[in-house]
Amino acid sequence: KDRLMKFNVVVANPPFSLDEWGQDEAENDRFNRYWRGIPPKSKGDYAFISHMIEAALEKEGRVAVVAPHGVLFRGGAEGRIRRKLIEDNLLDAVIGLPANLFPTTGIPVAILVFDRSREKGGANEKHKKVMFIDASRTFDSEKNQNTLAEDHIKDIVRMYQARRKVDKQAYVASFKEIKENDFNLNIPRYVDTFEEEIEIDIDAVQKEIDRLEKELVKVRTKMVAKLAEIKR
Repeated sequence: KDRLMKFNVVVANPPFSLDEWGQDEAENDRFNRYWRGIPPKSKGDYAFISHMIEAALEKEGRVAVVAPHGVLFRGGAEGRIRRKLIEDNLLDAVIGLPANLFPTTGIPVAILVFDRSREKGGANEKHKKVMFIDASRTFDSEKNQNTLAEDHIKDIVRMYQARRKVDKQAYVASFKEIKENDFNLNIPRYVDTFEEEIEIDIDAVQKEIDRLEKELVKVRTKMVAKLAEIKR
């Protein structure tokens, strides 16, 4: 009763940006789960994240949490907590998922992976980089909802395990890069998904239009002639 239960793996899909999550009791939390900072009263995302990390075993536990994209870039208390988590070397990966995956909301979400084996004294203490994966365009479109097929999930897992840059899909960021971005984890800052516009040859297009118009005139002339024969 006096100690928080600890686990090897902690996984959750908490309510998104929960209002009135219990901030009033957080300052005197008997488990000291919010020592990195107390999340804002109107958004409980980092309250759940803080609890999950504290519930993971020191120097070995792992955490995976589904959260709205706001946790990646919002400032204030959330920004300070996010910065502390990164400085403590706990963040292992950020995986952006497609919009409209859930029946109750259409917003895109992200999976944040934390690894306590990266903290000081852990087996992976020397691992300092963070994996960013943009899987927002990887889905099957159903009638009312997008879904992730088995192959999509396998592709995401492969990229996470490989921890290598994949053009327009994945990037491995150093602490220095994240710091230079003011600890903003917004995925497009790291994974460049910009698609260059295809250069259009206007002259060639105009020539093709002219050719088609000439063909159309010929077809119409033939049709008129055929109709005239029928009327006879």
